[in-house]
Amino acid sequence: MKTVAEFRVQYSRILDPDGTAVAPLPQFATDAAEVLRMYRAMTLVRVFDAKAVNLQRTGQLGTYPSSVGHEAAHIGIGAAMRAEDVLAPVYREFGTQLWRGVTMAEILTYWGGDERGNDFAVPRQDFAWCVPIATQTLHAAGAAMAFKVLKQPRCALAYIGDGGTSEGAFYEALNLAGSRALPVVFVIVNNGWAISVPVSAQTAAQTLAQKAVAAGIPGAQVDGNDVFAVRQAVGGALEAARRGAGPSLIEALTYRLSDHTTADDASRYRRGEEVKEAWALEPLRRIRAFLLNGGLWDAAREQALLEECTVQVDAAVTEYLGNAKPSTDAMFDHLFAELPAHLHEQRLIARKYASKPGRQAPDGH
Repeated sequence: MKTVAEFRVQYSRILDPDGTAVAPLPQFATDAAEVLRMYRAMTLVRVFDAKAVNLQRTGQLGTYPSSVGHEAAHIGIGAAMRAEDVLAPVYREFGTQLWRGVTMAEILTYWGGDERGNDFAVPRQDFAWCVPIATQTLHAAGAAMAFKVLKQPRCALAYIGDGGTSEGAFYEALNLAGSRALPVVFVIVNNGWAISVPVSAQTAAQTLAQKAVAAGIPGAQVDGNDVFAVRQAVGGALEAARRGAGPSLIEALTYRLSDHTTADDASRYRRGEEVKEAWALEPLRRIRAFLLNGGLWDAAREQALLEECTVQVDAAVTEYLGNAKPSTDAMFDHLFAELPAHLHEQRLIARKYASKPGRQAPDGH
């Protein structure tokens, strides 16, 4: 018997949990202005997230998926992408979207129940939020195929959670990307929980990165709480894809510090001690420590940043709350060239309920 193939999964980390560099710093991490830009973006996401949860709790926003704990992955990925690349998100990648030009008001508009929030003013070709699990990976592979056919030096990047890697669409996207050497990067944000299902209960694989092996593409694991390591790993994968080297899969290890969504209660299935331990490793604490250790940050600057972020978030909330609500007809406007009879009936029912006292009229006023 002979061995015909062997595989390894490499793990990378640049900053340890106390903010100390344990590997050579990438060039971007030696630029104080760029590091501060990333930290400011991560802080804005954290402040925005807390406000969004409060809006939901007070009935001013629909069910909302908190991104707390994912800031390093989101900002590291956003900073690694080029403007002309295309993002295929899941439904909580707000940091990457804000970095790429999506506004906080647009995010609130969508989660407030208005699909116009998906009509991004800036990253016009980025995909909308994808609530169905794993289908966004197929969208990214399809976009990457178009880039290759058109000979455009662009890449697609698809997010997926640990739970989504059990879906068939995920494997299909990887297989297509590998077989056609498509310029696409798949990033698994492994936060430990697919709602209430731990990773250990859904797969016997030692890592999720090794799922790249079956597709014949590179797979690597990175500390998802380390914004430097994420940006370096994703940036390298994107540049390789842009050069024609094909796709990659990156597993970013992090932790979901919040409930899955505001409709969830994670205390029913997670131990408090586990969450407490995860907070000690959270990404903002790590990059803040790096800045403090380097003399680039202090308590006064931190307070000023938090106040600045609060002003920005409050302005976005004011814009969101001031938007005219769409007519109930909007739900039916773009479904069919000619609306079927049963949807005509549903539209009339929606108009009826919208016109009741205290509800929105069908003309949107």
